[in-house]
Amino acid sequence: MKILFLLMTLFTALVAVERFEELPIAKAYFGGGCFWGVEYYLEKEDGVIKVESGYMGGDKPNPTYKEVSKDNTGYMEVVEVTYNPQKISYDSLARLFFEIHNPTQSNGQGPDIGERYKSVVFVSNEEEKKVVENLIAILKSKGYKVATKIKDKKVFYKAEAYHQDYYAKKGYKPYCHRYVKRF
Repeated sequence: MKILFLLMTLFTALVAVERFEELPIAKAYFGGGCFWGVEYYLEKEDGVIKVESGYMGGDKPNPTYKEVSKDNTGYMEVVEVTYNPQKISYDSLARLFFEIHNPTQSNGQGPDIGERYKSVVFVSNEEEKKVVENLIAILKSKGYKVATKIKDKKVFYKAEAYHQDYYAKKGYKPYCHRYVKRF
């Protein structure tokens, strides 16, 4: 009886692992000022598996926060959103991105000023680029002077551990991000 129980437990565990591996996974990259606030809002969405803060856009491998803070590296603070495209679409994530930061601010976000804080979407393919272009066109048709840049995805470097889930760890709310309905 114990052997049968152990075999059934092992089979159940293997099936669970196999199902997890079948889970469709996609990634999206957004920069809208300090990555803490962008991470805070995007990780709350159903279908989002995880959001990690990091850097993208520069050429030097493995940048540090201290280096990126100098604003001369080409890197921007971005988040990498890992999500299940069967539960949430890229379009939905991108729409939310445009509603949780000010896409019209050209020199940073809120009080965070500088190159690393500019509004940017790093796209992985033409389909993502078309989605973002369409959303920007909608915003422009509503009178918004969108400053968000669209760039091709580069290597994502995860930020230091103390930047991950910053607001959840500290128990604070974002100071330069808030939800504003735009669509």
